[in-house]
Amino acid sequence: MEARTIPTCKRLFLASVLSLGAIAPAGADTSRIADYLKARAADADGRSVIAAAGYARALAGAPTSTAIAARAYREALATNDIALATRAAAVLRGTADAPADLPLLPLAIAASRNDAVAAEQAVAALAATPLGVLGPSLRAWIAYDRGQNPAPALAAAGAGKNPVTQRLAAETAALLQIARGDVDGGLAAVQALRETGSPIDLRLSAAQLLFGNGHADRARTLLAGGDPVFAALRQGTPAKPTLGFGVSRLLGRIASDLAEQDAPALSIALSRTALIANPANDRARLLLASALAKDGATALALATLDAMPAASPFATTAAAARITILANAGSDDEALALACSAAARDGATAADWQTYADRLTAANRHADAAGWYRRVLDADPAEWTAWLQYGGALEQAGDWPGARGALQKAVAIAPREPLALNYLGYAQAERGIDVRESIAMLERARALKPDDASIADSLGWAYFINGDTGRAMPLIERAAAGDPINAEIGEHLGDLYWTVGRRYEARYAWRAAALTADAADQARLSTKIVQGLPAK
Repeated sequence: MEARTIPTCKRLFLASVLSLGAIAPAGADTSRIADYLKARAADADGRSVIAAAGYARALAGAPTSTAIAARAYREALATNDIALATRAAAVLRGTADAPADLPLLPLAIAASRNDAVAAEQAVAALAATPLGVLGPSLRAWIAYDRGQNPAPALAAAGAGKNPVTQRLAAETAALLQIARGDVDGGLAAVQALRETGSPIDLRLSAAQLLFGNGHADRARTLLAGGDPVFAALRQGTPAKPTLGFGVSRLLGRIASDLAEQDAPALSIALSRTALIANPANDRARLLLASALAKDGATALALATLDAMPAASPFATTAAAARITILANAGSDDEALALACSAAARDGATAADWQTYADRLTAANRHADAAGWYRRVLDADPAEWTAWLQYGGALEQAGDWPGARGALQKAVAIAPREPLALNYLGYAQAERGIDVRESIAMLERARALKPDDASIADSLGWAYFINGDTGRAMPLIERAAAGDPINAEIGEHLGDLYWTVGRRYEARYAWRAAALTADAADQARLSTKIVQGLPAK
């Protein structure tokens, strides 16, 4: 019989079914395969609750399948189905399919119960995984919970010479100093760590412990500043140094570090188990919502934010996060409406105005955005970024005189900020205003940030405007190589090639730019592709 090629979609379907051979041997009920495949479909569509239920039924029918257990474990963590997660983890433990973060669940459950023995067992299981960096700090909290000196556990961080382990241990030591009553020493350690780049999570945790042991004034001093979360926390948010607090703080700390990286599964595992260890950790709740949204589970991310208590110091931040999640999911109108309501309400803050202005900018309503950026600016006239955003909105709205004054103010406040130098220098050069001065600004910006493709393009374009194609060419070519999907850089490269007689390459650059250009710019690029640049 003649061999036939199976279409790709059918091959993938068959592979999925064949991989479930252990689930349904000959003569078995195939309904569990249907459960699994339906769960996979719901998983792909971001319907996590339905997916978790389907994986639970499939796992019941195939209780030794590590393939099903692995997926069930992930969906269970996402949906907070602890019973399913525990059942799936039991199947995975000790197998090749067991994920490195598997011990986090028993660790979090033990911490929530102040069960030091079970927590120690979970920490031992973490040792052979990349999350073993948490070991000394976790053991220090366990020692404290047992009434023992945590110093020997923390000393192990120095012996391992892993900088992440050492950093986490130093932060843990500072918090445990405060917990044990050495407030002066703990605060000195927190300050030293702040000066070397520790995240705000350390200050938040330290302040909570200070409120909890009666040092409210010192907690408020630690939370100085205009951040709305800090302002809310200054009202008093005490925490006790329980094992649940310590474990939750550490897991949330790593989740925070991963927030900008492409690791949603691990981010979800860390932030979910941080919440299991300490359900009052609303910072972890925010991180979980963000990780779920990045994983495509928009509805679940919004539901996670819904669980944020209205009185939480993070409630305002959660409202802004909801707007961002909706916008990223394509619900721009709903995001804009929510941002408008938040900005117009009584008691709205500069953060609310900022969020609304950003959404107006995304909607190309630059004139409206400028008015709200002005409110942000008036709240803090010394902040250069506020002047920059205000000036940018005015420039996009067509008010160049007003924009130039605002941008000049941003540069005056922050003369070594590449972003401010780049914006003003490019905007002036493009209009043929003070081109030499603009080039000098752009040269300073490039010296401060030599690897930035946009700054390289701006400087190259200013050279081109000034008639220096020799200096312009390598800069814009380098910028295009560094950011090949930037339509503006691609158009500049095409213009430059056309000017020096490289017509074929010019049209190629314009066609590439048209692939990612806005609809308004595509017509101009189409004309250039057909007609080239007009003769001067």
